[in-house]
Amino acid sequence: MDREAMLREIENDIRHCTRCDLHKTKTHYVPGVGPANAKIMFVGEGPGRDEDIQGLPFVGAAGKLLTQLLSTIGIDRSQVFIGNIVKCRPPNNRVPTVEEVEACIPYLYAQISVIEPEIIVTLGNTPLNALVSPALKVSSVHGRVFEKDGLKFFVTFHPAAALYHGEYKELLMEDFMKLKQILDETKIVGGS
Repeated sequence: MDREAMLREIENDIRHCTRCDLHKTKTHYVPGVGPANAKIMFVGEGPGRDEDIQGLPFVGAAGKLLTQLLSTIGIDRSQVFIGNIVKCRPPNNRVPTVEEVEACIPYLYAQISVIEPEIIVTLGNTPLNALVSPALKVSSVHGRVFEKDGLKFFVTFHPAAALYHGEYKELLMEDFMKLKQILDETKIVGGS
């Protein structure tokens, strides 16, 4: 089975998931989007209102900012895989509970194992804590690379943080410039 088919199978599993109560209040599941051979994966916290309506990740204001940031460093959004820790919108955009993360994260790990990205960009505390370490805070470690279980993670703020707190926009841009430098040095591009 090729990678695209394997991702579709994971997506199908997500669309039938009842592992936690988030499926009861969502409009659409939001499995993630991007090529099955993406070299770069971006992982956020969970779908927001716009994502829940459209069934696609990062389509609201934070998604527009993410697209602009990618463009600034010479990457087309279609080259990267974009997903979230949880695949259903938490009510009122609250932070997912530990139980919700634990129920949903196997899907993300399955996506990672199929895509085999060279670098995973964590957007915000929830993906940082779930994928790298629960002891870390983005505000302390943004712009840094961590390696865990054979995977490379680059840490930055969630684009929504920059929309709500203007002081983070400059930090987010600086982080993306660091990411570009890492991508240039390691010759990682968006897709193969």
